[in-house]
Amino acid sequence: MNIHHPAPNSRRRSGFTLLEMVIVLGIIAMILGGAIFAMRGIGDAAKLRQVESDFKSFESALAMYKLNAGSFPTTQQGLKSLKDKPSSTPVPRRWVQVMSKLPPDPWGAEYGYRFPGKKRANDFEMYSKGPDGQEGSQDDLSSQDE
Repeated sequence: MNIHHPAPNSRRRSGFTLLEMVIVLGIIAMILGGAIFAMRGIGDAAKLRQVESDFKSFESALAMYKLNAGSFPTTQQGLKSLKDKPSSTPVPRRWVQVMSKLPPDPWGAEYGYRFPGKKRANDFEMYSKGPDGQEGSQDDLSSQDE
């Protein structure tokens, strides 16, 4: 009877060495860093899309308001008239709550409203002060922009 025992030095080790683990983690970190760097502008684009979407929602709500009240809210009444019945003149005869809450812009500020608008006087205008939060600056967004 012949029993075969492997020599202690010829046994194969299983698993990864510390060096192999460090190399793999370094490669993963480089890939993640590149992906994060490539996606840095996506957040800004998403915020601009959110403003466009909010403008469309407000447009629909303002059309419903006009259908019930007979005219668009004044600048003083603002977008709040979609949520709460205006108390300033002209008080709408038939007011219906069109929105339960008014969403803020993507930078956390309230949307602005004018009637008549700056660019088209026969239409309303909604606007966001943009990332800097200052009205009248270059980054403002308006529903009357093309």
